[in-house]
Amino acid sequence: MSITLRGVMQSPVTPLKADFSPDLETFERLLDFHVRTSGTAISWPHHKGESLNLTIAERKLFAEAAVKAVAGRVPVSIHVSALSVQDSMDLARHAQKTGADAIIAITPYFWNPSTGAIYDHFVRLGTSIDLPLIAYNSPGYLSGIEFTGELVTRLIERLPNFIAMKEASFDSEKFFEIARAALALRPDFALVTGVEYLLPSVPLGGVGSYSSAGAICPNLCNQLFDACVAGEWALARELQYKLSRLWLLFRDQYPSSLKGGMVMMGRPVGPTRRPLPTATAERQAFLRTQLEELGILDTEPHGW
Repeated sequence: MSITLRGVMQSPVTPLKADFSPDLETFERLLDFHVRTSGTAISWPHHKGESLNLTIAERKLFAEAAVKAVAGRVPVSIHVSALSVQDSMDLARHAQKTGADAIIAITPYFWNPSTGAIYDHFVRLGTSIDLPLIAYNSPGYLSGIEFTGELVTRLIERLPNFIAMKEASFDSEKFFEIARAALALRPDFALVTGVEYLLPSVPLGGVGSYSSAGAICPNLCNQLFDACVAGEWALARELQYKLSRLWLLFRDQYPSSLKGGMVMMGRPVGPTRRPLPTATAERQAFLRTQLEELGILDTEPHGW
């Protein structure tokens, strides 16, 4: 039970219409853009996809559209985390029924569960479906709640379908701890870094990233991955500096700034659902000046 995760993978934003209702037509266009510009896998909806701002019915609707639009060209993973554990289980079963290739899940929201409770949660989730399971480690979003090497070891020993992790701590020591534990037991375990920090992660055993900037500059993202794999460290550092600057730009008012930047690239995806802000005209103009300074407007695809 496995899928191949490698390279610059995409976790798309969620297109919305002016009235904040789902825009499935643009979503399908966006997914096709990601696949055509060398996105090696799709995983939706991560937090930049406004997962917590969507109803369960809307998430199912978009999940069905994702599987249909990608049409087997690359693996599709569905993020099933929700405030209610029962909703997570429901989304996991729906992902399998829809034909997704895997599910991805973060530790439970809001509460401060023990390591044992996190273990039990993932065992319950992983045994409820026949799909590969990807864990999502993001202590910054969850008040320090995170995976450890010991917990990853226990889950690998218990779950044959636990095949990968999105590691978004942005902490090389923690990344290496999880890599050391996971790869010793499951050599094909895929460690995927959050967003664009490939230079610090690929040498430590990372297989790629779930990209944010790929919606803006897929060429630059793929160039960085290729440079890291080839060991071209001087080039990789130059590209990483540029992508780090972009990440800091998009992280401000995230994911509003990312959607605003997409407007500048001719790929508008609508507003950001409240309580998150939508990028104003002034914010979009500022983003354009930054993209111009970085040479993005001259080197990346425009439009769909």
